[in-house]
Amino acid sequence: MAYQPKKRKMTAEINVVPYIDVMLVLLIIFMVTAPFVSQGVDVDLPKTQTAETISQLNKDNDTPPIIVEVDKDGNLGVSINNDDMAHGLSLDELIARVKAELARDPKTLVMVGGDGRTPYANIVETLDALSHAGVGSVGLMTDPLDKPGK
Repeated sequence: MAYQPKKRKMTAEINVVPYIDVMLVLLIIFMVTAPFVSQGVDVDLPKTQTAETISQLNKDNDTPPIIVEVDKDGNLGVSINNDDMAHGLSLDELIARVKAELARDPKTLVMVGGDGRTPYANIVETLDALSHAGVGSVGLMTDPLDKPGK
């Protein structure tokens, strides 16, 4: 009897060990670098393209809005019924004036505007005080973004 070699069946298998090694190395790199990635960006909040005018917001009411301003140093001002801006108010004086006007006409809009260099904390503090005073809705004033070609 002559020697007959065994016929072996070919199998096609993918060796995944190198892929797992690469994946683990990438996972370690991402885990190490994740805490160093910046979580915020510098933005200029006061400009927007979707800003609506006061007349668009106040179409149901003829009363001019109450305008509260916060300057770059955190000083407060208020304008009621399109009067001149009263500057240098404390937060309590501002709230008292706004509450008095809203008691007279509860549908009056309250708009808060801040200088572009105003710290965000000053705006939030003013919004929080207005909320605690019972002002239901406050709008944020912005300048329209200049459109190209104009």
